[in-house]
Amino acid sequence: MLQIDHLTKRYSSTLAIDDLSFDVKPGVVTGFLGPNGSGKSTTMRIILGLDHPTKGRAIVNGKSYGELKDPLREVGALLDAKSVHPGRTARNHLRALAASNKIKKSRVDEVLEFVGITSVADKKVGDYSLGMSQRLGIAAALLGDPGILLFDEPVNGLDPEGIRWIRDFFRSLANEGRTVFVSSHLMSEMAVSADQIIVIGRGRFITQGSIDDLTATANGTVFVRASDIKRLGAAITAKNGTIHEENEQGLTVGALTSDEVGQIAFDAGVTVLELTPQRASLEDVFMGLTADAVEFGGGTFESTTHG
Repeated sequence: MLQIDHLTKRYSSTLAIDDLSFDVKPGVVTGFLGPNGSGKSTTMRIILGLDHPTKGRAIVNGKSYGELKDPLREVGALLDAKSVHPGRTARNHLRALAASNKIKKSRVDEVLEFVGITSVADKKVGDYSLGMSQRLGIAAALLGDPGILLFDEPVNGLDPEGIRWIRDFFRSLANEGRTVFVSSHLMSEMAVSADQIIVIGRGRFITQGSIDDLTATANGTVFVRASDIKRLGAAITAKNGTIHEENEQGLTVGALTSDEVGQIAFDAGVTVLELTPQRASLEDVFMGLTADAVEFGGGTFESTTHG
């Protein structure tokens, strides 16, 4: 189990993590979300003893990482797939890790086979694609057969087959009762692979819960097809509804329930052909939760081309 206990990290005048606390439990896949600069990577580095907190603790099975007797047997991690010396082969890299952690040499071949890079295990890592490097990083994380695994952007560089493989891999680890903690900026991937989500912004805790918990209370939209889209759109706007999208197929409406849209259509004398409530996505929820915590935001695009 991982515990982040009132963690604070300051770099000179920059407050990277601000009194952050949460638990990551075994047996589930936990997604770690936040805008760029929110402190996700710093938190993971502190968990692994690569950085030191200004205040608070990151606790791994009741201890700090530096107190673990055989750390690779308790915690495996993939933070930067390209951090391996480019002149080493994958096999030699893993053998060095195994020797330094008193792990049997045969385990190297096992993890190489598992991640599917046995055929290139004797090639220099500097010649690897990003996807191959990601698989090598996963192999290194698995080397000590740990109960806790941390992954930072693990699907970067993977093709669709690789993404599905790693999704099933996370699920199998969780089903074995391991703690799986995954940082990612891909909302669509987290929505299908994570059981729990932790959201932070500007180094502070925002919320934690299941996908269903987070999306249940968020305002979704309503899709409606009707006999007269233009008239219905005008009637919806007059009732303080918002039109998110309008095309020949229909309208996507916000700020109103499906019952309210149906009543507006009836009052306007418009025949409804389809009325479908659409639940908010994880991306919608994330954008709403972190709107005030984005370090660099873009404005609304307006064309600079004038006729």
